[in-house]
Amino acid sequence: MIRAFLRLEAITTGLALRAAIALLCVTAGLAMFQVVTRFVFDAPSTWSEVVTRSAMIWSVFLGVAAAYRHGAMISVDLIQTALPAPLGRMLFIAANAASFLFFTILLWQGWLMCGRVARQNLAALEISIAWVYAALPVGSAFIIVAILAATLRGLTGAATPPQTFGPVS
Repeated sequence: MIRAFLRLEAITTGLALRAAIALLCVTAGLAMFQVVTRFVFDAPSTWSEVVTRSAMIWSVFLGVAAAYRHGAMISVDLIQTALPAPLGRMLFIAANAASFLFFTILLWQGWLMCGRVARQNLAALEISIAWVYAALPVGSAFIIVAILAATLRGLTGAATPPQTFGPVS
């Protein structure tokens, strides 16, 4: 059961990472487009800045799951290893529980925010701003799965995951 969950987490986190990378490429391309249209052609685009900012928000929230999976988030490793093993384990559990609680609240509040702003449109576009706010609950869901998997790996003594994310269908 644990192995199946960890495999599922590898797939979902891999999907989140690939989407974050794609959105980061979109962000970079649109930022360059904005600079060229503004300073070379003196005719700034009305939509590219909004889409760039939205893609960056999505990229960050999707990328956090992969960062958490590989222990690249700000952590308490130094303190944890300095403590006796039982206290270090308690600190590990407490830090992951706090992260889990935070992202659970963020998921819920992001979901509520999407409902509140569903009828508002992005500036210069006819797209609901809820699509941007959806990064909070969607990203938080991926992050929660990564936190649970990291906690399971830590408590069962499983090795840190490899840099690959397994098959993505």
